[in-house]
Order: sequence, then C-alpha cells, then structure tokens
Amino acid sequence: MAKEILTKDNVDLNASVNGKEEAIRYTGNILVKNGYVEEAYVDKMLEREEVTSTFIGNNVAIPHGTEDAKKAVKETGLSVVTVPEGIDFGGGNVAKVLIGIAGKGDEHLEILSKIALVCSEEENIQKILDAQSADDILNMFEEVN
Repeated sequence: MAKEILTKDNVDLNASVNGKEEAIRYTGNILVKNGYVEEAYVDKMLEREEVTSTFIGNNVAIPHGTEDAKKAVKETGLSVVTVPEGIDFGGGNVAKVLIGIAGKGDEHLEILSKIALVCSEEENIQKILDAQSADDILNMFEEVN
C-alpha cells in the first residue's frame, strides 16, 4: 500500500528558521526523516532554488527537487511548515508557508494543482498560518478535490 502523501508527522507549525537555505533544508529534512526521499533530495531542492525561485506568491513557497532528483524519491510526499515571522525568498518575496514536495513519476503534478487551489485563496493561507494543529492542515488539503 502506498504511503500517505501528507501525514501529521509531515506538518510543523510555527517553525523558527534563519534564512531561505535553512528553511528549504528544514522542509526537505521532514521528507527525509519520514522516509519519502533520500538525503540527496534536499540538495536538489537547494539546487532548484538556485535555478528559479519556488516562491509562488501569497506568502507561499513550494521547495522541490530538480528533474534529476527523481531517483532520490522513494515515495510521493508533502511537508508543510509554517514560519509566522516569514523567510525572505529574495526580491521582497516573503514566505510564511513552505510546502515541500517530492513526487514519483508525474504524481507531483496532481499534488501541485491541489496546492495551487488551496494557496490561490489568501484566506486559506491565513487559515494555514492560524492552524492550531497538524489536523487543521490535513483537513484543509483533504477538502480540496
């Protein structure tokens, strides 16, 4: 049976990180710790960020690996990290919600569209930031189909 893509263990609310690189590592390490990716994937997330910013607007960044990082993905998974004080993603872009993605094959495309639906609404971003528990986050993503 396939692993759950998003579980309580993949959610960290009110994290405190210093800078974009640490934020991306933090988000990626959740995926490593919970068996979704190999450690090499985190470096590929940082590599991706150097090529093009994963900041998507509305205080959201979606760190993910480069195309050649797929071999480091064991299972499709998501991590959600909130950083209320915000992380500077460059160019005046501040991310308060980080959603780490690791997708096997093309599975990440469906996940990205779900995330885009949730994150396109500013009030949803505020709900994520206001979440009191991992369950609040899980429920938000389950409601989007």
